[in-house]
Amino acid sequence: MSFEVNGANFPQTPRAGQCLRTFLRELGHFGVKKGCDAGDCGACTVLLDGEPVHSCLIPAFRAEGRAITTIEGLGDEHGAHPMQQAFLDAQGFQCGFCTAGMILTCASLNQAQRTDLGAALKGNICRCTGYRSIEDAIQGKTNVEERVEAGGAFGRSLPAPAGPDVVRGMARYTFDTEIDNLLHIKLLRSPHAHARIVAIDRSAAMAVPGVHAILTHEDAPSVLFSTARHEKDWMDPEDTRILDDVVRFIGQKVAAVVAESEGAAEEACRRLKVDYEILPALIDPEQAMAPGAPLVHPDRTSANRVADAQRNLVAETHGEFGDVASALAASAVTYEATFHSHRVQHAALETHGGLAWLDEAGVLNVRTSTQVPFLTRRALSDIFQLPMDKVRVFCERVGGGFGGKQEMFVEDILALAALRTGRPVKLELTREEQFIATSTRHPMRVHIKAGADADGKLTALQLDVLSNTGAYGNHGGSVMFHAVSESIAVYNCPNKRVDGFVVYTNTVPAGAFRGYGLPQTLIAVEAAIDELARQLGISPYDMRRRNIVKPGDPMLSPPESDYHDVLYGSYGLDQCIDLVERAMQVDQPQPELSPEWLTGDGIALTMIDTVPPAGHIADAMIALNDDGGFDLTVGTAEFGNGTSTVHRQIAATVLATTVDRIRLRQSDTAHGGHDTGAYGSTGTFVAGKATQAAAMQLAAELKVAAANAWLCDAGTCTLEGEFVVSGVRRISFTELAKLARESGRPLVAHGNSEGTPRSVGFNVQGFRIAVNKGTGEIRILRSVQAADAGVVANPMQCRGQVEGGVAQALGAALYEEMVIDANGRVTNPKFRDYHLPSFADVPRTDVLFAETSDTIGPLGAKSMSESPYNPVAAALGNAIADATGIRFTAPPFKPDRLFPALHEKFGD
Repeated sequence: MSFEVNGANFPQTPRAGQCLRTFLRELGHFGVKKGCDAGDCGACTVLLDGEPVHSCLIPAFRAEGRAITTIEGLGDEHGAHPMQQAFLDAQGFQCGFCTAGMILTCASLNQAQRTDLGAALKGNICRCTGYRSIEDAIQGKTNVEERVEAGGAFGRSLPAPAGPDVVRGMARYTFDTEIDNLLHIKLLRSPHAHARIVAIDRSAAMAVPGVHAILTHEDAPSVLFSTARHEKDWMDPEDTRILDDVVRFIGQKVAAVVAESEGAAEEACRRLKVDYEILPALIDPEQAMAPGAPLVHPDRTSANRVADAQRNLVAETHGEFGDVASALAASAVTYEATFHSHRVQHAALETHGGLAWLDEAGVLNVRTSTQVPFLTRRALSDIFQLPMDKVRVFCERVGGGFGGKQEMFVEDILALAALRTGRPVKLELTREEQFIATSTRHPMRVHIKAGADADGKLTALQLDVLSNTGAYGNHGGSVMFHAVSESIAVYNCPNKRVDGFVVYTNTVPAGAFRGYGLPQTLIAVEAAIDELARQLGISPYDMRRRNIVKPGDPMLSPPESDYHDVLYGSYGLDQCIDLVERAMQVDQPQPELSPEWLTGDGIALTMIDTVPPAGHIADAMIALNDDGGFDLTVGTAEFGNGTSTVHRQIAATVLATTVDRIRLRQSDTAHGGHDTGAYGSTGTFVAGKATQAAAMQLAAELKVAAANAWLCDAGTCTLEGEFVVSGVRRISFTELAKLARESGRPLVAHGNSEGTPRSVGFNVQGFRIAVNKGTGEIRILRSVQAADAGVVANPMQCRGQVEGGVAQALGAALYEEMVIDANGRVTNPKFRDYHLPSFADVPRTDVLFAETSDTIGPLGAKSMSESPYNPVAAALGNAIADATGIRFTAPPFKPDRLFPALHEKFGD
């Protein structure tokens, strides 16, 4: 057989049953991505005779004799295709994993299709951007500033350095490489929610040709650890093993098969015979706390950082300031209700996975899709008792994270298999595995009591939170502590009480997710503020103005924290409220609605600490090159959060050069130094400060080098446009590099940041919506978010982070939901049944920035990747209540959930 791919002929014959996606990747066309293998996401889109198709659904043999175009072949010898250039000009991507498929679909659209992009793009999903920048690309809008003067990079809308590679399909993600002698791993997973493994018969499985090893709990270290990765190990319980003899949720890994091919490994998994002793399972978190309930981890103790295993409690917190009960009794108005949040999947388009091998020096190399390469290296070193210098963990470009890759779900199995076989190994989770076996947002029950006096001043706030951490406690305690902290610390109130519980159940584990607990509690807190305002006849905006913290006010949530390093680095919350109120008052054309539609407005606000407590470390190094450019090395990872762009902007600004002169190396433990990881709103705020410190130190070294050459005082020297200047004397960076080389003393500087003191970010979300009282359908008529990001490092990029956060949060608020049945099984483990937001689902969000400058962050900036998500569901819930007069307390706000209450109130 022969295939024409990008104008070249390939005489290969595909394997029986092979899809076009895997065939093209085996031919080296790595721009064809795997996102779902079910035709749901479009990451694998190629053009077949000019028409876009999902290559995962096309048998490879059916493409014989047809012209196949992948993203690598879209351009020509003259350069990029116009659509590739349009995506560059508009920066229509963030992580970029979906971009190749998206560009190919967009390039094929005719004029008629461009008039209905919702229909035209329904087969391509983007989890990062919120689609506005993609629409800009299709419409030919330019969002980037290409030419910026030396030293003027910070605060400008500069493009991502990886952009040209992303749009051409040349950016390399985890599996975009060829490794000789590679073995493949497939995992046998538990069909039971709770069971003890009595025996595993491997004989039939080992008889499958190509099988090299079958690894079970008998082959793995018995070390307990947490899949969660934090700088401080005490933040997470030690309750997990690589492979365990007790399975605690449906989908937990039981055995790993290592074989010559994925097919052989899958067949061996089917032939494994496992005898289970079925144990009682807990699905409901309320029942898990009840006296006499079965125990999920009966042998864990406080030494494992589990609060009370005999009550299935991972963690708990209790505290009170003042006297809440008395304050509520004396209040002019009160509000009390119980809210429930649900499980949501991160749905990063690149699933968890990695490659591992031993090099000639005996170093274990792990190439993986992670937000935390340095912390993962430390964990692997501990588990396998390897010296740190014998473990290297690194990531290429990462296809989305959202907190889900602040975990170690695959690297431990990869390391075990590589060490046992001595061969390079690969493990790539399927989309179903991503749903049933990684982590989700923590479902929570939140009971709130709140009171206010006749003037609208809060008198009492009380939260009672029950968080379901699932079968393992990764992030359980820290998510709950975060959930009950800033959500009420943002309000001045003399009487506050918090009771929080995190419980084990025999369900898929929960973990870190964008917002880290705040979205679950904010929907209750912000509803209470609105309901108190309604009772008092005060506008929701004024109610918040009367009660929000202001500079000088303590930010308090009980119990008293051990960490007192959170400061008002900048304060723009008042501006954010004003910006949203003014924007919502502006008259805009509205769709004509029939009488069945009810309209309403809603707002919500949030405050977030920009760094986790107890330290978050980042190192950076920068060196002057012979050509007068600079090599910048940082540890933080790039997964659409934009840190690669911002770090170059910081260094270029400090060193009075342009960003093209800053060459970046990142996210590789072999480069030295340490970086806690890209999570907790730290990629800019902490790692960026390390870059600033290194650049400032090198700037000082450049001045000293010039002063030594001139025999003058370094204090008279300044950096201007890639020169050091002192009076009329000028010496270029290139000349300084030559002098340094000749003297044998290269110009290199290091910088460090330890994540303290911490600052706070603020966001306010406003919605105008319409609700159909006959069907429960919701239409979003207006979406506005104002953000205090300090000095905005890259306005285009930061706007995209806000838009993407709003879009992702709307998906969770309106329809995304992982459904778990009474036996603990995830019943919708694929995109088709989960409903990720597509282009047609996401409204335009107006993004407004407060004018502030953070005194702590790098060059006045603070992070804005995580916090835009937080107020969205709360604001939407308030808008629905304003429109209908009904307070719905459990997202997602699907029509079938709203209909019964609407029908009861309004009839037919």
